[in-house]
Amino acid sequence: AMPHPAMNRRDWLRATTALPLGLLGGRLWAAPADTPRFLLVFLRGAYDAASLLLPQDAAARTFYDESRPRIAVPRPDGGDGSARALDTDWALAPAVHEGLWPLWQAGQLAFVPFAGNRDLSRSHFETQDQVERGLGEARGPASGFLARLAAELGLPKAGGGLEVIAFTEQMPLVLQGLPGAAQVSLKSAGRPALDEQQRALVERMYAGTALQDTVREGFQTRQEVLREMTGEMAQANRNAIAARGFEAEARRIGRLLRERVALGFIDIGGWDTHANQGAAQGTLATRLGELSRGLAALAAEAGPATWQRTTVVVLSEFGRTWRENGTRGTDHGHGSAYWVLGGAVRGGALRGEQVALRPDTLNQGRDWPVLNEYRALLAGLWARQYGLRPEALARVFPGAPAARDLGLV
Repeated sequence: AMPHPAMNRRDWLRATTALPLGLLGGRLWAAPADTPRFLLVFLRGAYDAASLLLPQDAAARTFYDESRPRIAVPRPDGGDGSARALDTDWALAPAVHEGLWPLWQAGQLAFVPFAGNRDLSRSHFETQDQVERGLGEARGPASGFLARLAAELGLPKAGGGLEVIAFTEQMPLVLQGLPGAAQVSLKSAGRPALDEQQRALVERMYAGTALQDTVREGFQTRQEVLREMTGEMAQANRNAIAARGFEAEARRIGRLLRERVALGFIDIGGWDTHANQGAAQGTLATRLGELSRGLAALAAEAGPATWQRTTVVVLSEFGRTWRENGTRGTDHGHGSAYWVLGGAVRGGALRGEQVALRPDTLNQGRDWPVLNEYRALLAGLWARQYGLRPEALARVFPGAPAARDLGLV
């Protein structure tokens, strides 16, 4: 099909990109409470896990303090603003206590340190793409791993409220290749991607075709979702609660998980802290606090029944250097720490393979090693959550290491 004369090339590309991916299909059905939910939260920019999980072992802690003379988060001292011990090896930074500590105590939060992928390019874009494809060095389909997971699960399901939605500005690579996936930008709530004239043109293009009803319903459902989001933002402003930031977005996502979304994706930027990273307070601590409070808000908004069937995984493309740099920050590293949250998560523990932090155990002498490969970790999780068999997991992650059950659920 060629663009209508009244539409320029940019509008045409926006329309044809948004339509197949933004067709939510159907009305605002209530998804069954017992339907498993999965949400992937991608921290783009590579967050510093060593400012979240602090070594408790005496030798490792000394190594940490020596490596980070200006950005080390202080060790636990029993004060209200102090780090809190998770076990004999790790403590949790104070920035996330408000959001994460109740979930940890409830056994609904686990951490997997030394997690990540094998790529060593330390390139944000290259590694993000590799992670989202989920293929490693293998040849495979031109799709993302969440798209392949959704296909194995038979999602989305028309008329059943079982949607697959990316809460992003553009359709992410991880969901490309899934015809029924939807993309709803939380930043542009209340601002449709197409104006009424462009919408009418697009509907005319599909008039008389097999997609006519799907296009019309897709536009209508998208408007309903955006209208709901816009209404909550206005209410938040009246009650002096900021409508911006992840916490406000997370509440809307939590409600949509409860009502209609079975599989979701959101990305959050701003984690590339090369300079003035801060320690217990500062730029990174502020962002970690916002993220943790947002996740707690998501859990609360989803409600107990849905949260019991929900698993949230927070990951980043890679970690950061163990030693601080000359500008009070950290540079691109390798291993990271994943967060796993949910009502059925076997939390209150650190999972996966670990190693004592010493100069000789660092990757290339500079950053955390990867001991828990992300595809094996996710495959093991989904084998439990969805009951997927090895052959199905092999289609989601072709050529990946065997699934590893880390006891996360």
